[in-house]
Amino acid sequence: MIRPIIITETPFDKRHCCWFCGEPSQVVFIFPSYSSAFSDESNKYLLLSNSHPVISIPTCRECQKFANKAEESTILAVKANVKRQLIKRYAKDLAIGVNWTEHELATSEFEQGNFAGFARSGWFMYQVAKTRVSYLAWPLVANGIELEEIDLEEIEAESFTFDSVLYPSLSDAINHYAKIFLLDEHYVIAVLQHLGNGDIDEKSFAQAVRFCRLLVNASPSERKVAFKELVSKSH
Repeated sequence: MIRPIIITETPFDKRHCCWFCGEPSQVVFIFPSYSSAFSDESNKYLLLSNSHPVISIPTCRECQKFANKAEESTILAVKANVKRQLIKRYAKDLAIGVNWTEHELATSEFEQGNFAGFARSGWFMYQVAKTRVSYLAWPLVANGIELEEIDLEEIEAESFTFDSVLYPSLSDAINHYAKIFLLDEHYVIAVLQHLGNGDIDEKSFAQAVRFCRLLVNASPSERKVAFKELVSKSH
């Protein structure tokens, strides 16, 4: 039995946008895949009333490529996977906003030499990357009915926002900053858990990153001593 592919409704002001990142859309992403669409196998991933539709979502070519490679069981999990791939692909661009301000770049005196192009376009590259990663997709609607997500495996993680960038999860934010500053990811997690005291927010995240950056060249034993001192100061 051929299962129909339903084209999801797109808000008028988003009619030319990629559902994943907001960039101009050129293609569509089919979920579940074509192989599933043309089978009568039961699909447990999406619920539209009492049926299980195969949906078509407008995307840019890059996000479609990421989405097609994502082996996920829900469309929201696919979206989170695509966001992770965007963060990975544009890590250097996102790092510009971490290491520079717009004013610092504009007054960097990099007009000459190899850094001239960076001074001119660096902040723009950061803004584009940040916008794509932080883009909020519109609700998926098919045949006038909003699709409800069934998260049977409860795999959806809460998103985390830091420095105006929306990460799919706290783990993704930690991983990104650990790579930017060459930090020990497990150490960052330990420090963050202590500073957050069960309620991790932007403030505790910033404190944890600053603390760990001070120890970027420290030995494991030195980091251990520093962590003990941090804990003792809080008691």
